[in-house]
Amino acid sequence: MKIEQLKDLLNESGADNWVITETTKHGWEFYYIRHELDQNRVTDVKNIDISVYKNFDNNEYTGLATATINPSETDEYIKKTIADLVVQSEYVKDKYFDLKDPQSADKKEAKELLSLSDISKDFITTMESVNETETEDINSYEIFASHITKRIITSKGIDVTQTYPSSMLEAVVNARTKEKDHEIELYRAFNSGTCDEKNIKDTIDKAMKYGKDRLVTTKTPALGQIPCVFTTSDAKEIYRFFLSNLHTGNIYMKTSKWKKGTPIANDVKGDKITIKAVKYLDNSSKNFDYDPEGTPVKDMTIMEENVPVAFWGPTKFGYYLNEKDTFIITNTEVSGGTKTEEELRCGKYLEPVEFSDFQVHAMTGDIFGEIRLAYLHEIKDGKETVTAVSGGSVSGNMLDLVKNMSMSKELVQYDNAKLPKITRIENVTVTGA
Repeated sequence: MKIEQLKDLLNESGADNWVITETTKHGWEFYYIRHELDQNRVTDVKNIDISVYKNFDNNEYTGLATATINPSETDEYIKKTIADLVVQSEYVKDKYFDLKDPQSADKKEAKELLSLSDISKDFITTMESVNETETEDINSYEIFASHITKRIITSKGIDVTQTYPSSMLEAVVNARTKEKDHEIELYRAFNSGTCDEKNIKDTIDKAMKYGKDRLVTTKTPALGQIPCVFTTSDAKEIYRFFLSNLHTGNIYMKTSKWKKGTPIANDVKGDKITIKAVKYLDNSSKNFDYDPEGTPVKDMTIMEENVPVAFWGPTKFGYYLNEKDTFIITNTEVSGGTKTEEELRCGKYLEPVEFSDFQVHAMTGDIFGEIRLAYLHEIKDGKETVTAVSGGSVSGNMLDLVKNMSMSKELVQYDNAKLPKITRIENVTVTGA
């Protein structure tokens, strides 16, 4: 079914508003065992997501129902699906809200889209150039390179289309003893627009080192409260906590008590955090002119020096809070701190680099992670010693820990998030193995 026919059916359905999102994905996939190609394939997928909105009780409530349809379905099937959605929308009724009118985005001159052939070749070349040894090497890897075209159409007149690259690499690294009587396997996943050669090679080099060190760890001692230094992608979870508390949905439902103009913590002794929504990050897989609802994306500071200055989120909650300027963030940048790496790496501290799972609860701020590998840094007889440890856990609460948090001046990027390369948090509780 063509989009124009679908629009006609939605207009005739009795829905008060509707949104169509048509997504087309062209992909190349490669599956390697060691460095031998096992299989590859080309994928072409198109699907259409429909959201139907219905107002009830003299516009006191708005109901919503959604469905995904295959464009190859019959007209009769699609017409019935839409009719069912209109009925289903009455089952879950929210406070009334309206969709946004069309707005034009400030468009940056688009870069020429790199071909799937070139993207794939860059990934393959990068993986072939990874440094391997007799005891640390690549077990397998999978490459997914794609061009995605997304068209968003609404009953309010929004009709925008954007095409962008989106890639993923999954790699499994093995490390073993020289006697080959003990082996460790580590998994790594990379998301980006195109191939991020430096990040991939740096991360895999570290993974091989971590695997090697995992083979010779001692048990983590009960350290009580100690500074922890976060130097891996786990730091994203720390900063995601701040983003979550600035989300309009959490503000409206009062699961976040943060207010504009009010600092999130008092008596702060460490660095203060500034977070920006940014429209473009180099090689991000989410460089969009428009968010998933068709609202223009722009650069905007949402927290400055620990003080919320703006909220972000979907149309519904922005409508409830009378925040007309909100949009769904696609890329974020956290400003660097005031410290050098040498200043952050001082005294006795723990550097956890591998967790079974690291979590920061979005609302309470509670942190928890079971340690698979960490480095205990100590000063003994005037010299620094580093011991690889495993077991035990880290815990604490970000609402307290943010008061003594320090960040490096240097930044690092993980796909659509740019963060301080090193984050140091004082007084994290570390239990022993």
